[in-house]
Amino acid sequence: MKIDILTLFPESFSYLNSSILKRAQESGKIEINIIDIRAFSLDKHKKCDDYPFGGGAGMLMMVQPVYDAVKSVQDENAVIVMPSPSGKTLNVESVKELSKLEHIIFICGHYEGLDERIKDIFHPIEISIGDYVLTGGELPTMVIVDAVSRFVSGVINEESLKEESFSSGLLEYPQYTRPADFIGYKVPDVLLSGNHAEIEKWRKEKSLEKTKQIRPDLLKKL
Repeated sequence: MKIDILTLFPESFSYLNSSILKRAQESGKIEINIIDIRAFSLDKHKKCDDYPFGGGAGMLMMVQPVYDAVKSVQDENAVIVMPSPSGKTLNVESVKELSKLEHIIFICGHYEGLDERIKDIFHPIEISIGDYVLTGGELPTMVIVDAVSRFVSGVINEESLKEESFSSGLLEYPQYTRPADFIGYKVPDVLLSGNHAEIEKWRKEKSLEKTKQIRPDLLKKL
């Protein structure tokens, strides 16, 4: 999968060069390119924002630099995604769909957002990561890239994906590692028993119990 990220703040994306995402890029499973929108500004000071027509608070990103930045990387397979509070909320189903794509271009808005003509021209998929507003699209883009990359073949062990929260429709069961007893807090005996059938039963029960307590709304979808 090829991922191009258009942003005014390329320095924001150092996280994408660490841990699992770093290994995924080194192995060629995914390719991530960070494109500085300012490089496409026609202004001698590389200005990319201006006051909105009709007045109002804040500044808007101008259409020309963003348009030219998109056109510099767009190909026939590219799907354009724009993080936005008005988009559909990200969930495991939409993450899986995005992971099937060959090429995604992310447009990171900033300030008060982008000139509406960017949407009119490119018809991006708008995605929200929650009902709140951030200062820019950089953080949501990293969240989406991280979530999507995990479902790209070969990035994460498939068995791990099957057992994690939301993949089964339920939250994940509690997990433990050494030591078996830490200042009196003990690992449940069943996990030390070696009885795989009982362990599987316990995990299913705990997963259901946790979902009932924290996210009962998920049970309605089962």
